[in-house]
Amino acid sequence: MEGMLSPYRVLDLADEKGLICGKLLGDLGADVIKIERPGGDPARRLGPFYHDEAHPEKSLFWFAFNTSKRGITLDIETADGQEIFKRLVKSADFVIESFPPGYMDRLGLGYSSLEAINPRLIMVSITPFGQTGPYRNYKAPDIVAWAVGGVLLLWGDPDRPPFFIGHGFQAYLHAGTEAAGAALVALYFRHITGEGQHVDVSIQAAAARGAQLPITNWEISGIIMRRGVQEHENVRTTGIWPCKDGHVIWRYWSGGQARRWNTPLIEWMDSEGMADDFLREFDWDTFNLHTTTQEVVDRISEPTAKFFGAHTKAELYEGALKHRAQLYPVATTTDILESVQLDARDFWAEIEHPELGTTITYPGRFAKASETPPAISRRAPLIGEHNREVYERELGMSSEELIALKQAGVI
Repeated sequence: MEGMLSPYRVLDLADEKGLICGKLLGDLGADVIKIERPGGDPARRLGPFYHDEAHPEKSLFWFAFNTSKRGITLDIETADGQEIFKRLVKSADFVIESFPPGYMDRLGLGYSSLEAINPRLIMVSITPFGQTGPYRNYKAPDIVAWAVGGVLLLWGDPDRPPFFIGHGFQAYLHAGTEAAGAALVALYFRHITGEGQHVDVSIQAAAARGAQLPITNWEISGIIMRRGVQEHENVRTTGIWPCKDGHVIWRYWSGGQARRWNTPLIEWMDSEGMADDFLREFDWDTFNLHTTTQEVVDRISEPTAKFFGAHTKAELYEGALKHRAQLYPVATTTDILESVQLDARDFWAEIEHPELGTTITYPGRFAKASETPPAISRRAPLIGEHNREVYERELGMSSEELIALKQAGVI
């Protein structure tokens, strides 16, 4: 079955800052050609690795973000490489790149040059701070993007420095996902006008959009959100509570929502003999976190913490459903892998890796569609795996030309 984007071709020059953009377009059916430098992309050296064997063909990071792509090698810094790339651009619909601003222009491969070759081309640039502005030439590892985007401030314990989300390039993934969405909007515009365009994505801006909650919270209530706690002027409350085998999320509501959402938990606790007189007799109609005292919050929290600590996540989840309490287990990786909901939606995909003699379980389609469902079409390519397929069969080069180009370090 063809995908939504089956008629379209993508030339993917991106590094780890934008790999997911091409993957998403590939999962939607586009013919994505991942272009690596001869010898392989540096992102292949990013771990973790299959069976912990550090090897450019066994990077699980590379596997994850390069499915649904074919792969060729090409040095676009050489004159021959630039001419070959221009030939590929003639039949391409998208070019994705994540080089520093101005790099592609210096090679004669900037948008203005490529647009002259293919006016319908959509070029997507993913950079730390975008193509313009005083920071345009600054670099930004993922932790820097989170920091300057305002998200890092919220992660961690309140009495310690901010906590960085582990090795996962989260800001890059946000930017790459937004880039894919912007590319599709540009494609829609092309269908209307016939014109391509340059899409400029800033990783900082993508991270900043992840900080909308604290910004919105400030605008509405004037409260500055803090790490690890919910700040309400004079008191602190927690939203994440330890239980027997992990953690659950629960928050005490105040104001007009207090009685509606807090009462079910108190009644549940009381049914198990774990609500004290203070909780049973508490007047939720007058409870307001902006005017209450820390002493009151602590007296509410102490029996609540004991209640959660006496149960497992599964027990609390089942009880929350029964008592209609707004409580949610904090899922571990194992919980996600064993999720009955994800399994029911056929979320996991078994992808064959003939070069490894096995299959690997991947997160599958990001959405369902009745006519053209997204799907992983192939595993990530080996280094130069589709050179002959693209260069000989599609560009009409001879075997002798490929040998000469390889010896010259062009492919």
